[in-house]
Amino acid sequence: MNMKFEYDKEVDAAYIYIEDSIKDGEVKKTIELNDNIILDFDEKQKLVGIEILDASKVMNKKAILEAQTV
Repeated sequence: MNMKFEYDKEVDAAYIYIEDSIKDGEVKKTIELNDNIILDFDEKQKLVGIEILDASKVMNKKAILEAQTV
């Protein structure tokens, strides 16, 4: 498993890929945990990614600086 962490400064959102990438159409179910955390699952109910909105407000600044920016 190769997790990947990206941060988009323009929209202040981070995405944690549980695998290297997510193919088009792979996400079959999305669960919004709260206003900032969204979980993406595949057809087998396996977690494939985590989106974090307003990332600069809810995440560690060091983690954001170390993220791959998109």
